[in-house]
Amino acid sequence: MKKTLIAHSPDADDVFMYYAIKFGWIDMEGVKFENIAEDIQTLNEKALGGVYEIVAISFALYPHIREDYALLRTAVSFGDGYGPKIIRKKDVKLKRNFKVALSGEHTTNAMLFRIAYPDARVTYMNFLEIEQAVLEGRVDAGVLIHESILTYDSELEVEREMWDIWQELSGGDLPLPLGGMAISRSIPLNKAIEYEATLTKAVHVAREHKQKLSQMLLERDLVRIDAPTLDKYLELYANDDSITLSEIQYRAINKLFEIGYKYGFYDSLVKVQDFMIPTEYKELRNS
Repeated sequence: MKKTLIAHSPDADDVFMYYAIKFGWIDMEGVKFENIAEDIQTLNEKALGGVYEIVAISFALYPHIREDYALLRTAVSFGDGYGPKIIRKKDVKLKRNFKVALSGEHTTNAMLFRIAYPDARVTYMNFLEIEQAVLEGRVDAGVLIHESILTYDSELEVEREMWDIWQELSGGDLPLPLGGMAISRSIPLNKAIEYEATLTKAVHVAREHKQKLSQMLLERDLVRIDAPTLDKYLELYANDDSITLSEIQYRAINKLFEIGYKYGFYDSLVKVQDFMIPTEYKELRNS
């Protein structure tokens, strides 16, 4: 039996979307799945190095790894009227060149932030450390991601929503592409199609059994938040729109890539549909 590792972040939406497999609700013939949880920038860096076969990434990273990975259509997280938050202490007024903590160079929020605030002094750190760094005054501001957008300290307040920056840059009412999954092109195409179908089914089943799965995650201390916060958070980032990419989500990802290319983050303009797994291959093979 082939052992396949899936690398994802430790935040609640990624855990939720994977654990239908971990709990044995979904399986794939001839494959034993294992998982590893690492912070999003570590995952991005390891994707750049081709370390994992199946890995969660920031959408903003994808053009840099397009030759080595295909983008999966499932386990996606978008913001729609919400997203990462730029926060500061309530008594701090930010200067033009304020010092800010971001969760990683290749994250979507980092790219959008650097476009919006070109004079800010950026430092990168693990997303779990950002809130404390702002509270202690080691940085003037920080961009909060994952569950911390719902749970940050009362001494902090929002300077600006990343959603607003996205709306200004995208020029339209598109959801904000944050995170997805990529699969190595070293995997044979027919097998990659099976992996994508299995992961899609896992997210679908997780959504169908949200209450039961959430309870199991909480009982096993697999998430860092309480039940009401988990429920709210999953409706933001592991909702029914996470099961498979929609047409408006394709448009949003392409707009993100257009913005990145315009501002010099990418060496060429990428259209996401050109880099997906060609599922029609299986139909042609079977015909």
